[in-house]
Amino acid sequence: MAKIFIFRHGQTFDNKGHIFSGFRQTDLTPEGIEEAKGMGEKLKNEAVVKAYQSDLVRSQHTLNLVLKPWHENVEIFTDSRIKERDYGDLTGKNKDEIKQEKPELYELWHRSYDVPPPSGESIKMVEERVLEFLNDVLPTFKNNEIVFISAHGNSLRPMRRYFEHITVDQMCSFEHTPGKIYSYEI
Repeated sequence: MAKIFIFRHGQTFDNKGHIFSGFRQTDLTPEGIEEAKGMGEKLKNEAVVKAYQSDLVRSQHTLNLVLKPWHENVEIFTDSRIKERDYGDLTGKNKDEIKQEKPELYELWHRSYDVPPPSGESIKMVEERVLEFLNDVLPTFKNNEIVFISAHGNSLRPMRRYFEHITVDQMCSFEHTPGKIYSYEI
């Protein structure tokens, strides 16, 4: 069996400012850097051989901090299918302001499974690309191999649904605690 450790990037400046990040490039805050280093400390004894990151800087910076200084010679793959949800027209906007301006639409856009925000992706659309990623990479993992995946809040949702066999409602409802690591054996 292979063992997979999945984690969300550390806190970003957009997270701190309650901004819909989506595909925006936003980096880690000092707190986010410490969260990533803390995950690295927890994972320092795992003999990781390969790791996956999205094409967004927050995923890459987090993975770099998780790996250093304990893990060298790890094969790193960048895959855009595990990046954050595209928030479309909401990208770069303040969540609190959108909630106040359009309370009837905020929850629908923010947590609905199959209703995307204007010009963006629904969670269902994110799930489709994440499942494509999992179906491609999981068969390549060797017995006793350890793999890290540095993902995002909304790409973690379908990963957890896949491994934990949870419902769509459960998947859409939970928040991801910064610094929390999910581990699975396949």
